[in-house]
Amino acid sequence: MKLFKLGSLFIYTLLTVGCQNKNIVKKVEQSPTQRPNIIFIMSDDHAYQAISAYDKTLINTPNIDRIANEGMLFTNASVTNSICAPSRAVILTGKHSHINGKIDNLSHFDTTNVTFPQILQKAGYQTAMFGKLHFGNNPKGFDEFKILPGQGDYYNPKFITQKGDTIIDGYVTDITTDLTLDWMKHRRDPNKPFMLMYLHKAPHRAWLPSEKYYKEYTQKTFPLPETLFDDYKTRGSAAKSAEMGILKHMSLINDNKLTPATVKELNIEQWSQLGESLYTLNAEQRAKWDAVYGPINEDFKKRYPTMNDSTLTVWKYQRYLQDYLGTIASVDDNVGRVLDYLDEEQLADNTIVVYTSDQGFYLGEHGWFDKRFMYNESFKTPLLIKWPNQIKPGITEDEMVQNLDFAQTFLEVAGVTAPEDMQGESLVPLLTGNKAVWDRDAVYYHYYEYPAEHAVKRHYGIATKDYKIIHFYHDVNEWELYDRLNDPKEVNNVINDPKYAQVVTRMKQKLQETRKKYKDSEELDWKYIESYN
Repeated sequence: MKLFKLGSLFIYTLLTVGCQNKNIVKKVEQSPTQRPNIIFIMSDDHAYQAISAYDKTLINTPNIDRIANEGMLFTNASVTNSICAPSRAVILTGKHSHINGKIDNLSHFDTTNVTFPQILQKAGYQTAMFGKLHFGNNPKGFDEFKILPGQGDYYNPKFITQKGDTIIDGYVTDITTDLTLDWMKHRRDPNKPFMLMYLHKAPHRAWLPSEKYYKEYTQKTFPLPETLFDDYKTRGSAAKSAEMGILKHMSLINDNKLTPATVKELNIEQWSQLGESLYTLNAEQRAKWDAVYGPINEDFKKRYPTMNDSTLTVWKYQRYLQDYLGTIASVDDNVGRVLDYLDEEQLADNTIVVYTSDQGFYLGEHGWFDKRFMYNESFKTPLLIKWPNQIKPGITEDEMVQNLDFAQTFLEVAGVTAPEDMQGESLVPLLTGNKAVWDRDAVYYHYYEYPAEHAVKRHYGIATKDYKIIHFYHDVNEWELYDRLNDPKEVNNVINDPKYAQVVTRMKQKLQETRKKYKDSEELDWKYIESYN
């Protein structure tokens, strides 16, 4: 593994091909334009369950699937902290949240952190970012950027640029792609390799699809997840007290798209006071919206008097999935536009393309929406990578990888030495068939944003391929253990099961070793708790 820390494709070639002098000289003498281009595509809150390369139950995503079909599909990819801005900080820095300082959406990002785009830019890469960064209005290390302020808007969004703010009419997923392709066509320097971050707002809450897809998807019905009515009976207070239940905590207005007038007429008390997210629609757009969602409101008025908790949960789940998946349909279309451009311009063969999300998401599993927990649906994230002539097409990889690994991977791809303080591992050995040198047997997770929205308690833990152990702390002291092979839906906490006593001992010891490896500690836990007070 030590050699791969050096971040040199020359060294990798020497190890895997052998000492063929002509090939070695050719590698050394490559011009900068022969270094691979890098396109990093990331959506926001895109559950792996909503990509057909993983699961065909809910949606067909042929263009995202192309990346897996032409490359590699990771089935054990995860995040270190399942919340938007911290995940992005981990990706940029290659360091866990407790090291880079961006532990939650509320804390500031320390701009003294060195990010991999800065390093690539200094190494001769042309760099650009378009779409949703989520934090910071002036990202370092980019020759050009056009980013959404904060969460941004789905319709007629504002973008922050080096030349000032601008509002662009249209749908955000299409616009982000238009900006990306415009840069590639008109301002990309063909004499330089490029690193492009193409970042979608969708499918983040409040899940507002384009007109094309809300007309289509509001007519669909989706199968219910097995754990929609989970009772959390083997778990402690953390799962039971979280405020992300579809029945109680999902807004009928903001999330399910009922009008305030409908909710008032039916005299429904709302847990969430979130109002409509449609304030950027112009009159013409609003009329088209009302033509589709107006009848949904009228239908709900007829149904509501006979609904009980179960039937209301199912109704809210269907409305949620219709809009959530509708936004993803547009993401898939637009990913196809970018992939088509690479093929048409003969750029594909020398470009590594990554598709991922900043974390997973609950699509009704355990009765939830949102993310945050270390349970599988939010911990596991989609990861699909294609790299022609390096990755054998159609490979599925089950090794445990994380968003922590992207920075070092991209630096090695570019032939650049990674800083010693980065904490991930380059994925290049896995991508290029040298799996024997990969030796990670556990991944680490730590969530901090409590007390805060959704009330998910602070917790940390590790996952191996076989087990997952979680410690909830701060105002509780609770442990959970899951047998990932025999209980993949994670409904049975076996921390107190005598049959797992040795596993508990072993996993707790491994957890402490992993915390030490990544320089996390109880002292840091309390430091970040006190920072909230």
